[in-house]
Amino acid sequence: MPYINIRVTKENGEPTTEQKAKLIEGVTDLVSQILGRNKANTVVIIDEIDMENYGLGAKSIKSIRESK
Repeated sequence: MPYINIRVTKENGEPTTEQKAKLIEGVTDLVSQILGRNKANTVVIIDEIDMENYGLGAKSIKSIRESK
């Protein structure tokens, strides 16, 4: 059973419900095509990370984006 975990930051209202549905469908299709796995057995989980909870170079992504 393939288990795919996607992690994205929450930014400007995205990803939307529609975008997440497309990600789940697209990744499931891709795994089925490439690995020949049954779509019904493919698990896709999307973790949304608040920008305050994600850091790079000792700064939160939120502070990096705000400084640009």
